[in-house]
Amino acid sequence: MTEEQRQEIIRLLQQGEDISSEWARILFPPEKREYELVYHGKQREEDILADTLAVPLQPVRTFGKNGDGWHNMLVFGDNLQTMKSLLEAKKAGHLCNADGTPGVRLVYIDPPFATKQEFQGSQDQKAYQDKVAGAQFVEFLRRRLLLIRELLAADGSVYVHLDQKKAHYAKVVLDEVFGEQNFRNEIIWRNTNTHNKAETFGQIHQSLFLFTRSPRFLFQKTFRPRLRRYVEAHYRHTDEKGAKFRYSDPTGDGIRNGESGAEWEGYKPTETGRHWAIPGFIYDLVDDDISKLGVIGKLNYLRDHGLIQLPRKRGGQPQIVRPESVGDGNPMQDLWAYQPYTQGAYAGIGEAIDEDVTWATGDSEATGYPTQKPEGLLSRVIRSSSAKGDIVLDAFAGSGTTCVVAEKLGRHWIGIDCGKLAIYTIQKRMLNLRREIGNKGPALKPQPFTLYNAGLYDFSKLKDLSWEAWRFFALQLFQCRDECHRIGGIELDGYLKGASVLVFNHQKQPGVRIDEETVRSLHEALGSRVGSRLFIIAPALTFDFQQDYTDLGGVRYYALRIPYSIIHELHQREFTALKQPSDELAVNDTVEAVGFDFVRTPQLEYECGVNRREGTLLPEAFIHIKTFKSEAVVRDPMRKKGNRETLSMVMLDYNYEADIFDLDAVFYADAIGKAGWEVRFPVESVGQQIMAVFIDIYGNEARELISSGQIGTAGASAAVTSKRDNKKKAGAGL
Repeated sequence: MTEEQRQEIIRLLQQGEDISSEWARILFPPEKREYELVYHGKQREEDILADTLAVPLQPVRTFGKNGDGWHNMLVFGDNLQTMKSLLEAKKAGHLCNADGTPGVRLVYIDPPFATKQEFQGSQDQKAYQDKVAGAQFVEFLRRRLLLIRELLAADGSVYVHLDQKKAHYAKVVLDEVFGEQNFRNEIIWRNTNTHNKAETFGQIHQSLFLFTRSPRFLFQKTFRPRLRRYVEAHYRHTDEKGAKFRYSDPTGDGIRNGESGAEWEGYKPTETGRHWAIPGFIYDLVDDDISKLGVIGKLNYLRDHGLIQLPRKRGGQPQIVRPESVGDGNPMQDLWAYQPYTQGAYAGIGEAIDEDVTWATGDSEATGYPTQKPEGLLSRVIRSSSAKGDIVLDAFAGSGTTCVVAEKLGRHWIGIDCGKLAIYTIQKRMLNLRREIGNKGPALKPQPFTLYNAGLYDFSKLKDLSWEAWRFFALQLFQCRDECHRIGGIELDGYLKGASVLVFNHQKQPGVRIDEETVRSLHEALGSRVGSRLFIIAPALTFDFQQDYTDLGGVRYYALRIPYSIIHELHQREFTALKQPSDELAVNDTVEAVGFDFVRTPQLEYECGVNRREGTLLPEAFIHIKTFKSEAVVRDPMRKKGNRETLSMVMLDYNYEADIFDLDAVFYADAIGKAGWEVRFPVESVGQQIMAVFIDIYGNEARELISSGQIGTAGASAAVTSKRDNKKKAGAGL
């Protein structure tokens, strides 16, 4: 601090003036670094790791029979909270690779690129808001990278996939989180051949940043076929079968004693300053085990099998015959092509791609999900930085390509996404797998996997929990330490921020209420020995008072209701929901949810049938949404309460069977609204029965099984009305 700054701060203090936030870094300078990224809203690393809420993972359904060992995980919820829960599992020894190594071996993330920003106002306002939006995205990503770092195994790796708009910021954040010394590669993925931009160069690539947890990391070198021009230049000879080959030198620089320097077939390597150095690829040429033969023995074997070309003149150097088919090809570099550049104008200047890399997402693997990445891309990532039995995590799972490829390559996998469309897309892909990369070849039955909820829970299943399971769930919901103790004859269950916690046993005392008299009774038994705070966790309807806490004799008794959005005093942030998109452009928006809530089935009224709209040749089936209202408990000043305002999308399985929803089509609320709140689809697509899933913007679902008879046959104009009032079914929570 300069003398001038000291005098100014003294003046401000003496005159009682407010000190602006710009003084923070002067008064309390951060740890000195060569450089660091500074921006609005950046939190301390320690605070992020400590304060992130770990929410319980509630199993919804397991696909396939599960044993006692590892099973793959598909999680619907906020990835930050989910990763904090996974971190707790790692610390407890429950998150291990097949070789027993704790943590996740490989993380691949393809986060939203934060490119959909629309602002109004002056140019200065727009520039400022753009910067704020950029800072929010950077911090959004940084928080998740911190959790990823902690989740990784000691020799683990992370690939972060971004485009040009935010890649440069992300690189600095990655340097800060993982250490610049652990940066391994920026991989350039050419994801299209051309992009017409009249005003500048076409943007045809994206970047993948590869960082590792430590200097010791798992990496398996991968290869691609040799470049066509390289083959033409070096493999100039052809055998009687038409196969290309080249000659390879069996000697190396320097003189050696023993067999390595001995004369063979008239050639004395020491006379030219060389020695016999037979290359390792010879083992790919032979059918016998010649590893135990000496140098001369190997040379004799190769000669007898026609694999060495002897010199025509005595004293000339022999040459090993090396077919083009032998060897792994060329090691992969950091420039990955979109497709073989052996077509049209690019012939001869590019690379050939190995057959297991399908760069363009073809019809065989296309899901229609926005920003889907091809299986070939993830195949190269997963093969390079993991082994069979390792855990592969994708925290922005999207269409599920990472999970699909990990399954095919024998890895364990965890996929997390906050979008219902993503979850149902992944579920469909996993249940319709093909063995080969690119989703080709014979059908592949996946290993068992379980779908979990994280942050949005099914109340009906919680009611069925035993008391011990309920107690554990309640403690986890509020981030309490499970540690039973006794004060004044009262059995308490744990601690929250140093204060005691009581989980009320509503099963043991059905119908008993918690009122102010109950709190007074507790206070008489506990008194000041409990400290200044006591937290009481109980079902919401058990409490007979509305306030969040009540004070008695210097002790504050907090009421933690289930369901209840985490109160501000405990977590400094109010609960935000997992907002679902209402149009396709919003599918990959950044979404962040803090806290938890319970599933509340929306109120739904609809009619369905078949009609022929004016101007169309063929009749269409339709579902007309008459009423759709949500009851989600969200502290949102902009909360939507009107009819159909909370609808996000409608998903259809045209031929529902076997109790498994197999997604066939998705219709977004924006388009449904423009169509008069009708979902329209071809009559011929309807099977025996349709499952329609109506999803609100908070992630809640209303499911309707609609028979073909309800819809009617082609050419009819009948309509069937169905009304479901889900208030009783949803309830008000526990």
